[in-house]
Amino acid sequence: MAPRLLALAVFAAVGLVPIAGDAYLTGQFARYVVYGLLAVSLSLVWGRGGILCFGQAMFFGIGGYVMAALTKGMGPGWLSSTYAALTFAIAAPAAFAALLGFFLFRGRGLAGAYLAIVTLAIALVLERLMSNWYGMGVYNGLLDIPPLDFGLFGAHLEIWDETAQLYIALGFAAAVYFGLDRLMGAPFGVLVTAVRTNPRRAEFFGYDVLWVKLAVFVIGAGVAGLAGALFVSYDGFASPTLIGFGLSTEVLIWVALGGKEMLLAAFVGAIVVRLMESYFSEFLGGYWILALGLVFMASVVLLPRGLIATPIAALAARLRRAGGG
Repeated sequence: MAPRLLALAVFAAVGLVPIAGDAYLTGQFARYVVYGLLAVSLSLVWGRGGILCFGQAMFFGIGGYVMAALTKGMGPGWLSSTYAALTFAIAAPAAFAALLGFFLFRGRGLAGAYLAIVTLAIALVLERLMSNWYGMGVYNGLLDIPPLDFGLFGAHLEIWDETAQLYIALGFAAAVYFGLDRLMGAPFGVLVTAVRTNPRRAEFFGYDVLWVKLAVFVIGAGVAGLAGALFVSYDGFASPTLIGFGLSTEVLIWVALGGKEMLLAAFVGAIVVRLMESYFSEFLGGYWILALGLVFMASVVLLPRGLIATPIAALAARLRRAGGG
């Protein structure tokens, strides 16, 4: 119960941003929450599933491009609504992850650095593909993407307001977090942990390791696709940079700095790192990346569980003791 109370406190605190800040800060936090959702997807795949995916941004980018193409009317007309586009923006990267994961995990499968290199290579290939695909705008990507429109029966309810964007992103993030938290607390989560820690023993007891890994990989890809769909709807563009090396590296830093084994820590880590980037770049100019790197190295050495996960775990333990369990 304690971690869930902490999660509620975190989401509530982010929800107070429009009261404490201006429209610009609110809009930035809406995007930070989307990045947090992407970080949660990698935390699930890497921290919980033990699958070191160095190309998580490819699922983010696929979701973004699908959302952009469909809402711009580049597909069948019945798919241009926000509801249909969001559904396919989640389903498309999930289907791609299922196909990719089947070849990566079958048999003895790939793991560790080998898996990281392969997934990174695939992300780079997809980035180059989108950079040369004229139908998708090549290097410029797709522009003028419509905002989210939750109108029904021909009515329009377009989401342009920064506060509404933040609360919608926060609602999706909370639903995903609590859904995954419940899933990981169920017998399936125990099985995922068993496969991560000792796959041979899990297989010896009759569990299908391939399908467990596939399930985690596919769920993580779907969450990343949702994040990508929200991002392009808020920013109004989709470019090849959403799908390749740069963002894949950044999300790894967010998750490692926050704490890869704790979904909430990964979410908060993404927001904190984005805020740090903004602060450092403003006051340190071109040296901001050096400062961020020093913080990252210090965190890895001094707090191997994560800069955010360590105090969250300590606070959760205190809350459990205070509550009598």
